Amino acid sequence: MYKNILVPVDLAHKETAPVMIADALALADKDARMTLLYVMPEIPGIVSAHLPAGTTDEAKARAEAELRQLAQDNGAPENVEALTSVGPPYHNILETAAADGTDLIVIASHQPELSDYLLGSVAAKVVRHAPCSVHVIR
Repeated sequence: MYKNILVPVDLAHKETAPVMIADALALADKDARMTLLYVMPEIPGIVSAHLPAGTTDEAKARAEAELRQLAQDNGAPENVEALTSVGPPYHNILETAAADGTDLIVIASHQPELSDYLLGSVAAKVVRHAPCSVHVIR
């Protein structure tokens, strides 16, 4: 079983979170550490220049609260860590996994669209480049 599990959650598609959390719990050691990660899209500089100071920090705090609520609602232990980052999702997922000593990433996938075949989906990029095992939910 796994000791340090990363669960990237897309809050725009949080309907997959219960399954991801359940699978992560099923694959976890008794004393495993679980981290839920939301990667926020980057706000273009021209737009961010017109936003009030602290807007990104407030959005991160709201996202982390939503992640903690998802964890609580789906039976995850209270010590689940909620993280947010900003930028390309696959890059931030891989960077977090490498920096945190993750030994399993539990990620959701979707039915591929044409653009996924041309560019690749986030899940596919994570599977190809992850420094650890990856469990993909379909």
